[in-house]
Amino acid sequence: AAATTTTTLPGLRRLWRGGGSGAAACFQLGRALVDVRGAEAALFLQGLLTNDVTRLGAGDAPPAAAALPRALYAHALNVQGRCLYDLILYRLHESPEEEPHILLECDSGVLDAIQKHLKLYRIRRKVNITPCLDLSLWAVIPGERAGDIAGSLAKCANQALILTPDPRTEVMGWRLITKKGANLSEIIPGSHIGNIQDYHRHRYKQGIPEGVKDLPPGVALPLESNLAYMNGISFTKGCYIGQELTARTYHMGVIRKRLLPVCFSAPLPKDSIPEGAEILTESGKSAGKFRVGEGELGIALLRLANINEPLSLNIAGDKMKLTASIPEWWPKTASK
Repeated sequence: AAATTTTTLPGLRRLWRGGGSGAAACFQLGRALVDVRGAEAALFLQGLLTNDVTRLGAGDAPPAAAALPRALYAHALNVQGRCLYDLILYRLHESPEEEPHILLECDSGVLDAIQKHLKLYRIRRKVNITPCLDLSLWAVIPGERAGDIAGSLAKCANQALILTPDPRTEVMGWRLITKKGANLSEIIPGSHIGNIQDYHRHRYKQGIPEGVKDLPPGVALPLESNLAYMNGISFTKGCYIGQELTARTYHMGVIRKRLLPVCFSAPLPKDSIPEGAEILTESGKSAGKFRVGEGELGIALLRLANINEPLSLNIAGDKMKLTASIPEWWPKTASK
């Protein structure tokens, strides 16, 4: 595929300058990429995913390539409306006239399962589905002195396939896809390779779920997982698998539980917390379930009614106190 970059949009330069301290940190992600291409690729994905894939340049997409987003966040749901896979889609084709060519980013643990899932529903459509083993996926968390990257990237177009703002929220910085073995310091001058634990800590602090531990397949519900807040769902597109329950919950129901960042009073013991461990209020009632964490940070599915109360997690008979918080990036007028 031809090397591609994003157009510099208003606010992105500001984001790039205003992230953490120092230079940009690049984190190599252990997530997998699946190549989906063919005349019907976008329309095929449209029936399987929560977001409006036609925005990537097929069907009713806007005519100007500059208006097409480079990346979209979406979930694939099961028929009961529960999450199977959290995905970021990347557009490799340059205009709506070209044959659709899309990369799907997924948890590497479900690479085989997602290919089977896609092939099950392909049914005579003109779509090729292959794993991309020759590419590397990076998260780039900006630093205050990182400068403007748009110019530097053009010089390294042969190494960088995609560089785009993370479609979920500004606080997650950028996503970068390179050829295997590309020189990061050439693509983003002044950047450094970060420790993947720091990337996960950044996610936990912001309450951003990613992968099967954070979003257990067949268990997690998309709206409780803040999919609408992370630009991952369209309520105006046509049918897709799992749409009925999701749309009904959004239009009729109140969402009583949500994934939230939590901070513990002491670092968590390694590997001794059972999956879905109960989080309790002071009176011993269930306030929700622990999902994932490291050190003193984590993500939990909590009842919104309980988040301002003293909460604790029982670990091997010990009560570990924790506090929950509402992330700053959530919409201020979040009523649902």
